[in-house]
Amino acid sequence: MLVHLSIRNLAVVEAVDVKFYRGFHVLTGETGAGKSIVIDALSLIAGGRGTADLIRYGCEKAEMEASFDLPEGHSVWMTLDGLGISADHKESLIIRREISHQGKSIARINGQLVNLSMLREVGEELINLHGQHEHQNLLRPERHLGLLDAFGAGEIAALKSKYQETYASFVKVDKEWNELRHNSQQALQMLDLYRFQLDEIAAAGLKAGEDEFLSEEKVKLSHSEKTMESISEAYNLLYGSEGLAAIAKAVSRLQDVASYDSNGINPLLEQLQSAYYQLEDASFGLRDYRENIEFNPARLEEVEDRLDLISTLRRKYGDNVEGILNYYDKISRETETLENKDELLDKLEARRSDLLNRLLKEAIELSATRQKHAEELALQIESELKDLQMGRTSLQVKISWNEDPNGVEWQGKRVKPTKHGIDSAEFLISPNPGEPLRPLSKIASGGELSRMMLALKSIFAQHDDVPVLIFDEVDTGVSGRAAQSIAEKLYRLSQTCQVFSISHLPQVACMADRQYLIEKVVEGDRTRTSVEALSEDGRVHELARMLGGVEITEKTLHHAQEMLKLAQAQKDSF
Repeated sequence: MLVHLSIRNLAVVEAVDVKFYRGFHVLTGETGAGKSIVIDALSLIAGGRGTADLIRYGCEKAEMEASFDLPEGHSVWMTLDGLGISADHKESLIIRREISHQGKSIARINGQLVNLSMLREVGEELINLHGQHEHQNLLRPERHLGLLDAFGAGEIAALKSKYQETYASFVKVDKEWNELRHNSQQALQMLDLYRFQLDEIAAAGLKAGEDEFLSEEKVKLSHSEKTMESISEAYNLLYGSEGLAAIAKAVSRLQDVASYDSNGINPLLEQLQSAYYQLEDASFGLRDYRENIEFNPARLEEVEDRLDLISTLRRKYGDNVEGILNYYDKISRETETLENKDELLDKLEARRSDLLNRLLKEAIELSATRQKHAEELALQIESELKDLQMGRTSLQVKISWNEDPNGVEWQGKRVKPTKHGIDSAEFLISPNPGEPLRPLSKIASGGELSRMMLALKSIFAQHDDVPVLIFDEVDTGVSGRAAQSIAEKLYRLSQTCQVFSISHLPQVACMADRQYLIEKVVEGDRTRTSVEALSEDGRVHELARMLGGVEITEKTLHHAQEMLKLAQAQKDSF
């Protein structure tokens, strides 16, 4: 669970440090007080994209830090191991995020730098955030198949993975088959070109690294005369009267001195003798090197001609000899393919037909399994909606095949296989008895969408291991008994995970285990937002404000106390 959140210089927040606990947390406050900033901070902690305009005016950077306490068996530890992030399962997991004034983002997990994709991968296992945009996603039928697959993941995932492997193979073979089938004239032209290029490269008889070796040899041959002059001069200087002979005389003079002052002169004598032997070895080396210097104008011309040929081939086929040889291997394979086109086309067609048959059979199996889980999901959603005062609602998760005039003929239909199968899914709903089932986007109100989303979250919370569930005004568009039902559902959810909700409804706030007041405070010419964990008395006053608006009376205070008392009794009864 999330145990601590620290925010610095984010929007109108200057500095906030908040502790959290197990259970159901509600964030309340006046409209515009900045309640969503806490949610924004957690979104950034979970890997959401941040921009410089989130930074408090006049500050260089915004900083967020969150601490999580998680059980040793939680899946996030394995994810961290896979990312190479060391973490002690018995200690808190700490995530820190900074956004600079230049828009750059720095993220750390347990002090180790991570990139945004790594942070997002970890964040997805820690925080599930439901905001207003998810209402819109729920209205998009293309999202419904993913929800169904997530619901039936235990059985669907294996079939889908098997199907997608076949699909990838089919797409590859189908592409090769189509390209080979539709490029006959071009293929013949390319075949002539490839044959010419193969002959030209083969005639050159290239060897890997040859260009580099020849370039070095050319430099040596081009400078052989100058090299001979320099080496000869160096040898003569060493071996002449001013070289080794002079040093030999110096050694002889020092040997005379050593006969009567050995202690003082011997170290210098030994040093000079050593230098003599080293210079003698060097002079012999120069002599040998001089004898091996090659004057060969014919070889130089041969090397230059060879390098000119390689240069011509490089302009056509590659940056160096290795590149030319790699190109040769590539067009050799393509030439073989083109020369055996008809035979290859027959093989590809047979392979394509086999893969297509297998693909469609696996798609049908996947579709049938989805249909089974679609019925189960519809029943579970109806059950959840019944708890949310939508007990007369009928719902169907409709599975249909993707039909396309240019698709593959199968069982009297033309279907179009995609990466996800041949199915599309759509939630159909009838909020009132006697009305036909219609698409969710056609008839659902804001309040119905909120409850629909809460129903789905309640179902999926049983299927995942995410410890923190956040709702940003999930109670929008509801009131009365429906609001109470949402509050009870949120509280029940908090028995299996930590739940946070931003709410304007007192029915929801009174069911919380912890309530936090978000307020804007003006000090001088600056505004800042504060977050305060409310005491029991503080909750009474905040609920009274939510009930009565600006004017707080004895009646609203009494009503607030009654609501808290009744809410506690209700929670005790669960």
